Amino acid sequence: MPIPSRAALVDHLVRTRIAGDVATPRDNNLSHYRKLANGDRHYWLGLELGDRWTDEQDVLAVMAERCGVVDDPGFRFGQDTIDPELTVDALERAGAVLRKAAADGQRVLFATGHPGGLLDVHRSVAGALRRAGCEIVVIPSGLTADEGYVFQFADVAVLERGATLWHTHSPEPMAAILDGLEREGRPRPDLVFADHGWAGCAGRRGIETIGFADCNDPALFLGEAEGTLSVVVPLDDHVVDPRFYDPMTAYLLDAAGLEAA
Repeated sequence: MPIPSRAALVDHLVRTRIAGDVATPRDNNLSHYRKLANGDRHYWLGLELGDRWTDEQDVLAVMAERCGVVDDPGFRFGQDTIDPELTVDALERAGAVLRKAAADGQRVLFATGHPGGLLDVHRSVAGALRRAGCEIVVIPSGLTADEGYVFQFADVAVLERGATLWHTHSPEPMAAILDGLEREGRPRPDLVFADHGWAGCAGRRGIETIGFADCNDPALFLGEAEGTLSVVVPLDDHVVDPRFYDPMTAYLLDAAGLEAA
């Protein structure tokens, strides 16, 4: 995969709807912001937000700043947006964190609640870090959460039920991993590279975390704003073809000074 220029990547993100006019409708975004502000913990993605985000307009303001959704509170229906420039900015910040992880030989844990979209992004970054000398954390065996099994597939922790990899926003699978490592007397990760509740749980426990988040998942952006997560990359986290993420991954690895397979 050739490494795209910044301008070429921005164009690609918009054409494939990873950013730009994304598939998530505005009313869905606003509904999630409202539910988060009303204290629905499903939308907190494992973070502890207390009473700091009880006004959905404050949530919208952060999402406009960090994700690029339309900042007009009167815009209630129609197509919402993710700013591709913000996506690339976040990829470059994530690259700096990964570069340090490689230089320090850190222990890194990968996990995804979006295996149908982002699994190969995580796998590719894990492989590059291993080649650079990092330890990719092997999770304990026999873990369960949310009536499923937590295991690793291609270096990436996922939730499995009924021989199917599950889309999940829950923080419980990550909690099971971190608790399992503690029970075994093993050190926790230096860095977590994740999404959804996997990322929120890790950040809440004080682990440096890079996360991916869609425009209808505001909690991780609030966590970034508060400093609980190091970097959150805004993007549509399940586009029609997972291969569309390949140029983004190539750009990220280049920003980190890492070599692709």
